[in-house]
Amino acid sequence: MHPRIDLARSETANKLTGPMLTANKNLEGTNLPPTTMELVKIRASQINGCARCLEIHTSAATKLGMPAEKLHLLAGWRDATVFSEPERAALEMTEAGTRLADAGGIPDDVWAHAAKHYDDEQMTALVAQIALINAFNRVNIMTQQPNVNR
Repeated sequence: MHPRIDLARSETANKLTGPMLTANKNLEGTNLPPTTMELVKIRASQINGCARCLEIHTSAATKLGMPAEKLHLLAGWRDATVFSEPERAALEMTEAGTRLADAGGIPDDVWAHAAKHYDDEQMTALVAQIALINAFNRVNIMTQQPNVNR
């Protein structure tokens, strides 16, 4: 696969992705656990089929010490026993937020489940993280960006 656009050389892309990267960096300063943020990024990227983001975020999760078992079972998280209740709530929000059209938005029960585990600041970070990774996935997929280590 060859990139349709060289995003690194595009002035418009840099104007777009620069603020997106800054927003993503700002989320690192929140009290949403970094491993939860990586699970969110990986799950959305699995759903969207973004190999570039999968490569980046599985590597980041590994560096954070996430067990390989979680990474291997993430696509089947509903049936896997290795995820905590807060992680399950975040993954449920991720799936609903990534597939907005399928459910007509975030169902109230999905929001309530997440809100039991996260405060308003963490919920804001979770919503922002889901939105950002979906934006990154879409830019990468539409422009056919290659894997990082390719």
